[in-house]
Amino acid sequence: MSKVTVVGAGNVGATCANVLAFNEVADEVVMLDVKEGVSEGKAMDMMQTAQLLGFDTTLVGCTNDYAQTADSDVVVITSGIPRKPGMTREELIGVNAGIVKSVAENLLKYSPNAIIVVISNPMDTMTYLALKSLGLPKNRIIGMGGALDSSRFKYFLSQALGCNANEVEGMVIGGHGDTTMIPLTRFATYKGLPISNFLSAEKIEEVAKSTMVGGATLTGLLGTSAWYAPGAAGAFVVEAILHNQMKLVPCSVSLEGEYGETDICCGVPVILGKNGIEKIVELPLNEAEKAAFKASADAVRKVNGALKEVGAL
Repeated sequence: MSKVTVVGAGNVGATCANVLAFNEVADEVVMLDVKEGVSEGKAMDMMQTAQLLGFDTTLVGCTNDYAQTADSDVVVITSGIPRKPGMTREELIGVNAGIVKSVAENLLKYSPNAIIVVISNPMDTMTYLALKSLGLPKNRIIGMGGALDSSRFKYFLSQALGCNANEVEGMVIGGHGDTTMIPLTRFATYKGLPISNFLSAEKIEEVAKSTMVGGATLTGLLGTSAWYAPGAAGAFVVEAILHNQMKLVPCSVSLEGEYGETDICCGVPVILGKNGIEKIVELPLNEAEKAAFKASADAVRKVNGALKEVGAL
């Protein structure tokens, strides 16, 4: 029996749980939330689609009852306040740090062997907080951001190319922030061919810029953070782990010398499998890409410094 817990039954958490159930990623999915009745109601609503959509996964909702999360293989943390228009992800740290730390500690009491996937923002800093406060091996603490950013990158590429997004490959590394993510345009391909064969340098730069502000663009349109793509990206990471798919996915992970960085969680390509992070893949970055990654890591490290200011570390 496989089991996944999703903490936070808001838009992102509920979407993640729904995708996990619909794709039958696990036998059981538990949603936990602090607001009475929300997770129970959403779980019931989703379960009433089971015969319509043809899935067999069991969905359970609970209010602050961590005992129901016991023996989870993977836990996804989405809890915390979402962004509002004009807010950066970094501005959420004061509130979300306390929430994420408390949630992670409670989860581990009941699922000591679980792999933790962090979605809460600021995602790289919340991943770092989980790593430092829980003392788990680094392969078991994973930030989802790169999976989402790369999906957005491929969307904008497909729009520029006028093609099916499934025929485009591309990845985003660096921090999960509007100014810190790095769309690797040099590595992006369409049907195996470099995108520079099809798009001008100016168009490629436009795609990269659209990717970097992809979250902020949606926040401006929706009045709050996006949820379909973030929730699906979280489920995508969970499935790669739970089904031991050995997929290459950019994720925020603890670096110990890789890419020239230490004591930080930042987005790099990794292999995801049953142990969580199976391997960190070091790409042959050119000098400009190396400089961009260093600047991104420095910016993430600066945000991490706020953890001490709010008493989280």
